[in-house]
Amino acid sequence: MEMKKMFRTGIVLALVTLSAVSCVTNRKIAYLQDMKHATQIELENRFEAVISPYDELDVIVTSFDQELARPFNLRSSNSNNFTGTGLGYLVDQNGNIEIPVLGQIHAAGMTRLQLQEHVKRLLIAGGYINDPYVMVRFRNFKIFVLGSNGGKAITIPEERCTFLQALALAGDLNIYTDRTKIMVVREVEGQMVSRYLDPRSSKVFDDPFFMMQQNDFIITRNSAYRNFQQSWGMLGTVFSVFSTLTGLTSTYFAIRAYLNSNNNK
Repeated sequence: MEMKKMFRTGIVLALVTLSAVSCVTNRKIAYLQDMKHATQIELENRFEAVISPYDELDVIVTSFDQELARPFNLRSSNSNNFTGTGLGYLVDQNGNIEIPVLGQIHAAGMTRLQLQEHVKRLLIAGGYINDPYVMVRFRNFKIFVLGSNGGKAITIPEERCTFLQALALAGDLNIYTDRTKIMVVREVEGQMVSRYLDPRSSKVFDDPFFMMQQNDFIITRNSAYRNFQQSWGMLGTVFSVFSTLTGLTSTYFAIRAYLNSNNNK
């Protein structure tokens, strides 16, 4: 009787513990919990994407006289499209691009707007076009998300993307993701640098990694609750198999005992 009572108590405690650990509260998953109505936070780290080696760019030159602009635009060999959208400029390891007629231009370290103005000045100073319009766009602004939500590459439609925007574009985080330590990894001056961001707090706005850059990695992990659930599920599977084997063994010995008793009669 005492053993049966202890067994029941153990089952009740296990169920209560599982219920408590499985509960995912709003405090653990809600974004920007400390922000109140009409809160204003000034962003200290305003950001425009900076061109880096191995970026791919569209550089499009137009003018009132399209014939003047034609030589400065890339085009595929089987197309009459001179808008520059057919082929992109790959920034080499030294940070340079090669624009027709203008030759080699150092682009690394510039924003796209700065490169636009630089190319425009070169066109005017060289006497090529008096009224050039230059447009520069990133072709390969991507951010990579790994971890508890699966892996995916996100193409950023603009040259400016925040940490929260990247999470939204990735399809948001599931409720089992540990939001206290979401890692952002990026290359800084030839070194991979990582920081942990917590989107539950408005302090995330002040982090220098809040503004995303090309080829950043966002790495997430499961919360302790999810790990416990998975471990409990595995334990339950093992217990179920053990119970099945125990039942089969008991059935086997019961049948064997029955047959032996009949043979002895």
